[in-house]
Amino acid sequence: MEAALAVASLITVLVLSVGAIVGVTAQVRCVDAAREAARLTARGDDARAAQAISAVGPPGATASTTRSGDTVTVRVQAPVPALPGLTVSATAVAALEPGEAG
Repeated sequence: MEAALAVASLITVLVLSVGAIVGVTAQVRCVDAAREAARLTARGDDARAAQAISAVGPPGATASTTRSGDTVTVRVQAPVPALPGLTVSATAVAALEPGEAG
């Protein structure tokens, strides 16, 4: 009985640890995708920004872009596959390059 409880506890800890690692990885990928998309959008390269989100972001990532004054804000969010119901997101802000309209 004690061995069964120990094994069940060990499996629970292992599953939660793997879920946490997957969640952190998705968060880091959202941060990277938001940063790249904001940088590219600030340069006026919206098409490559969308490609960067697909390439760098986690699977299922979506993005929203807002231009305000002389800055652009990109928010990337994605569901965490290993933890249903959990969504991670990241926001990046970049100054628009000279010549780009706000």
